[in-house]
Amino acid sequence: MSTSQLTESQFSFNKKKGVLAVVLSVSIAALLLFAVAYACRKKVKRLNKKGRGSRAPTLDKDHTSVQMENFDELPLFSLHKIVEATNNFNIDNKIGEGGFGPVYKGVLENGQVIAVKRLSETSQQGLDEFQNEVICIAKLQHRNLVKLLGFCIQGNERILIYEYMDNKSLDSFLFDETNCSMLDWPRRFHIIHGIARGILYLHQDSRLQIIHRDLKAGNILLDSEMNPKISDFGLARKFVGQDAMAKTKKVVGTYGYISPEYAVHGCFSIKSDVFSFGVVVLEIVSGKKNRGFSHEAHSDNLLGHAWRLYKEDKSIELLSAFVRNSCVVSEVLRSIHVGLLCVQHHPKDRPTMLSVVLMLISEGVLPPPKQPAFFTDESYREVDTVSSHEEYTITLLHAR
Repeated sequence: MSTSQLTESQFSFNKKKGVLAVVLSVSIAALLLFAVAYACRKKVKRLNKKGRGSRAPTLDKDHTSVQMENFDELPLFSLHKIVEATNNFNIDNKIGEGGFGPVYKGVLENGQVIAVKRLSETSQQGLDEFQNEVICIAKLQHRNLVKLLGFCIQGNERILIYEYMDNKSLDSFLFDETNCSMLDWPRRFHIIHGIARGILYLHQDSRLQIIHRDLKAGNILLDSEMNPKISDFGLARKFVGQDAMAKTKKVVGTYGYISPEYAVHGCFSIKSDVFSFGVVVLEIVSGKKNRGFSHEAHSDNLLGHAWRLYKEDKSIELLSAFVRNSCVVSEVLRSIHVGLLCVQHHPKDRPTMLSVVLMLISEGVLPPPKQPAFFTDESYREVDTVSSHEEYTITLLHAR
């Protein structure tokens, strides 16, 4: 081999060696960059997880903190912002109080009006109800459900922020001698329809199937146009399937609205909500509370009075005197009939909310109702006795 051939061969070898070195260097650099990027990504995930953890701490044994797996779906409000919005929870801004605690009207910096629900230290409800309300309502969107805007967890404070309802709760109109005249029959019938659609959504059409367990006039809020919105989901429970029934030894709710199977045996289902709805319907029609109702001719409560009038073919006499000039008799009679179907003693006899909605909008013949449950005040005293004997706890939660 000549010297020139040797030099050329050596040059070719060195060239290949150089190319190989460059390829190896680039590959190593790419691997290093990938490793660095992977490490950074893991670090970011850890930081995000840690951040979320500080945003929604876990519920410990002493119940001093709370875990919200769904908190990321809601805005977190600072306590400072809420204090400013409510003028430091000024008593003049207080608009009500329920089992959870006081509710205040507030105005954010952007001018948005809000309702601030603050967990009281002496509340009959607690962290479980606070967590439950967020988990339930954060995933629900319906025109007849109140909208949860956000929450605040700071120190010992547990606060829920809702859209503000200009006309407060339904009971502030129904049972007030001054305000009741503002609810003519078309408005009352509209409210009945809206509540029914809201409950149907909870039972059948929502992402979570929900049993509310505390439906009452005080938990129906009214917006500026008198549209009803169901509120207070602290006692609500998720379920699966139309026939699902659960049992508890801690019966919570409001006498006058609780179904008999729930009050006596702790069994609740969608038919428990149907019973409560039936009571609300009869209260809307009559303008009278179920509990505390009195009549000179008998000792029945509102359910018993409505049943008595139905059997005598005098149901129209249940109608509030304030709406007789604006009523549509057929709508009134149908509403009373549907209300009585809903408060029947046995759950299997009560219609589903889908049937209720259809019955309210149709003109077809309705099935005859059976005798309602709890149609006298003595019925409630019997519940107290049975509940005590069976070691059930009944917690009275009063409307705002």
